[in-house]
Amino acid sequence: MTPFDFLPPAGARLAIVGGCGGMGQALVAAALDAGLRVAVLDLERSMAQSPAPAGVLALPCDIGDEAQVHAAFAQLQQRWDGLDVLVNLAGFTGEQILVRDMETAEWDRIVDCCLRGYFMVARAALPLLEKGDNASMVLVSSTFGHRVVHPGFSAYAAAKAGVVSLGKALATECAPKLRVNVVSPGVFRTAFLEGGTGQPARESGIDMDKYPQFVPLGRLGAPQEIVGPILFLAGPAASYITGQVLHVNGGIWAP
Repeated sequence: MTPFDFLPPAGARLAIVGGCGGMGQALVAAALDAGLRVAVLDLERSMAQSPAPAGVLALPCDIGDEAQVHAAFAQLQQRWDGLDVLVNLAGFTGEQILVRDMETAEWDRIVDCCLRGYFMVARAALPLLEKGDNASMVLVSSTFGHRVVHPGFSAYAAAKAGVVSLGKALATECAPKLRVNVVSPGVFRTAFLEGGTGQPARESGIDMDKYPQFVPLGRLGAPQEIVGPILFLAGPAASYITGQVLHVNGGIWAP
């Protein structure tokens, strides 16, 4: 390794869960430019809305559905005999509903994807990652998993806080063979703010004109700005980093 080996090496096998969303598309493009082999797992309707580029292995998968998770990773195993990097950035929010007004089914719908789904994906990916070369996993949480300043995000915030703890637990369980880290983005300008790619459109509940005034850097994040932190944690320059959380939020919150 040289001091400039910040990206996974060319030819590394990268699976991106949620690769058709705004952040996912930016990550796919950068990975292809770096010569990585890329697989995308996402909802069928997300793939129809934002198809993966040529050369990308596209596997339909709703991570809230256990059978679909098993099927997608079985297909991946048929194509690749191992996996070097797994990035999971799937997730969505519903309408902003206070806890006292929320139906149990709505809570379950969000948590099933944003936390339970992360567990099922990690479990399915581990056998492939154990065959990988200097393998790593990057889970994408959210600033909402650490600090919640907007009402109506309880299910999403609880799930994303769970992703942080899941990442730390996996880092302990999987060492020394596999590194696991978490990236926690702030508010980024993507379709996620209107529900998420492949999800029914909704109001975000966040004033996009006023929000930047609360961010020290004075603006929302752009999808491309999450790519470097993810690929850094996945690459050889981060070889002694595991069980950590990297906040990418323009300075709006610091632990």
